[in-house]
Amino acid sequence: MVQPIVLLRGLAREQAHWGDFPAELARQTQRPVFCQDLPGTGQYHREQSPAEMLALAELLLPRLRRRHPGPWHLVAMSLGAMLAVQLAVLAPQQVASLVLINTSAGALTPFYQRLRWQQYPKVLGAFVAPLRQRERLILQLTSHYWQQPQLHHAVDIAKHRPVQRLNVLRQLLAASRFRLPATPQCPILLLSGAADQLVDPICSQRLAEYWQVAHLVHPTAGHDLVIDAPEWLLSQLQQFYTSAN
Repeated sequence: MVQPIVLLRGLAREQAHWGDFPAELARQTQRPVFCQDLPGTGQYHREQSPAEMLALAELLLPRLRRRHPGPWHLVAMSLGAMLAVQLAVLAPQQVASLVLINTSAGALTPFYQRLRWQQYPKVLGAFVAPLRQRERLILQLTSHYWQQPQLHHAVDIAKHRPVQRLNVLRQLLAASRFRLPATPQCPILLLSGAADQLVDPICSQRLAEYWQVAHLVHPTAGHDLVIDAPEWLLSQLQQFYTSAN
C-alpha cells in the first residue's frame, strides 16, 4: 500500500489555505494526499483548541487514524510542523517522514526569533482588525508574492469557517510552550524561506543542526512557501520522497 502524504497548516489556517497544492503534489509524487485540519480551524472551527502541543497531538491522532491507518508522510508548516514533531514522537510507527516548513522550537532559539519582534505591531493589528483587513495583514506577514485572488480566497474561507480569537490565543500559547520532545526516528527535511518576515530562518537552521538533518532555503520566499515558491516546494518534496525510497 502506498503511504499517503498528510498536510498540516499553521496558526489559525486550515486545509483550504493549501489551494491547488495538494492535487499537484499528488500528481507529481503519485501518492495519495490529504489535508488535516487542526482543532479550532476548518471543519473543527467551532471546537476549542488545546493550549498544549501534546494535547493537540493526542486529539488529532485518532482523527488521522480514522482517515488512514498509516504510516503517513507529514508535510507541515510553522505551528503545524511543531505538531507534526509531537505526532512523530507520540506515534513513531505511524509517521514515515517529516517535512517541516518555517518552524521553530523553544530552547534552541529565543522568542524574538521564533516570532520576529519587528512584526509584533502587525500581529497585534491582525488580531483585532476587521476580517478583510486582518486577512490582508496576514498575507503581508507571510508572503512576498501574494495577489488579490489569494486575498479574496482567504476572506471567503474566514467568512465560512471563522477562527475564534480565543483559539488563536490558545494556539499561540501552545506554540510558545513547545519544547522538543525526543528526536523523531524517521527521515526529516527542513525547509524555509530566506525572506520569512514572521519566523527567522535561523530557527530552522538551529533545528537542523540539533538533529543533524538537511535544511534547504529558498532565497526569496517568505513564510508561506505554498504561495511564494510552490514549484520549488514541490520539487524538494518529490526529491525527498524519491530518495527516501
